[in-house]
Amino acid sequence: MPDAARQSAPRILDAADAIREGTAQAMRADERVFVMGEGATDPKGVFGTTTGLVQEFGTDRVMEMPVAENGWTGVAIGAALCGQRPILVHQRVEFSLLAMEQLVNNAAKIHYVSGGRHRAPLVVRLVVGRGWGQGPAHSQSLEALFAHIPGLKVAMPSSAADAKGLLLGAVQDDGPVILIEHRWVHYARGHVDPEPIAMPLDGPRQLRSGDDCTVVSTSYMTLEALQAADALAAAGCNVDLFDLRVLRPLKLDAIVASVRRTGRLVTVDTGHATYGIGAEIVARVTAEAFSSLRAAPQRIGLPEHPTPSARTLAEAYYPRSPKIVATIGDVVGMPKAAIDEIVHRLAAERDAVPLDIPHPSFKGPF
Repeated sequence: MPDAARQSAPRILDAADAIREGTAQAMRADERVFVMGEGATDPKGVFGTTTGLVQEFGTDRVMEMPVAENGWTGVAIGAALCGQRPILVHQRVEFSLLAMEQLVNNAAKIHYVSGGRHRAPLVVRLVVGRGWGQGPAHSQSLEALFAHIPGLKVAMPSSAADAKGLLLGAVQDDGPVILIEHRWVHYARGHVDPEPIAMPLDGPRQLRSGDDCTVVSTSYMTLEALQAADALAAAGCNVDLFDLRVLRPLKLDAIVASVRRTGRLVTVDTGHATYGIGAEIVARVTAEAFSSLRAAPQRIGLPEHPTPSARTLAEAYYPRSPKIVATIGDVVGMPKAAIDEIVHRLAAERDAVPLDIPHPSFKGPF
């Protein structure tokens, strides 16, 4: 390949590689940054996101932790208060529940209760989402728990570029940041800048433009929403699609402006619909743009029971692009026959891929 073509060709990574690259770059740039977690030094490297770090930086900066989440989360908060910038890694969001007292009562509040004298600059990486029959104890999406807490910032990337950029932005932030990674997003591939460019934790990004409906999605559900939006566009229904990206602070100005133009709103959440992120978006947007609404806002999210392991239950549990198409089509008033045609086509395409993997390029092991 000629040099000019090589320089202009997009650099494609998956999100796991992007997170690993961003972590290494942050550690090279600042000796205060270190990694700690269960599986951080394992050959599998937390879904490939920490592979090779211990070989480069040693066990003083990449530390394997015992099954004592509350304890070592407290150690990390103490290190942050002393000027370090730790990155904590929990292979499952459920593991962090054992450290909620530390995160909610210490990390989130220290700046407030100290009158601004103390800060806790740490990043807490949590893995959510389904895959490989993880079941009710290992596949929950509990981002609403963390987004509920003032003092925490919460981000959820849906692309490789955002996975790296938001991680670097979180490392540079002077307070605690919860970075929530869907395990299927780890395998999402896209262009990633080789430079360590930190993204500000500044809110949603518009991915599609249209006048018919405003759609707001989070994390992996953004990828399903993109598929739905493209299928609808081919049928003449064009949506404004926003990837929320940052759950706290929740910045909705662009979304409110969109709803004032489209008159319709659908949220697509990785977590439960009740008390979820989508519920908060609907409440805020309705309060600010009520007179512009031409249809009742709709929320798509997980149903009201624990996440299943059984394939027969999982088939009906997780919303996918056909469900998104059907909901948007109903909100905008598309003919039922047109909706059914798109739904059946998307369902046939998705049924060709095993239920418990996101796409054919899935590499496991979990």
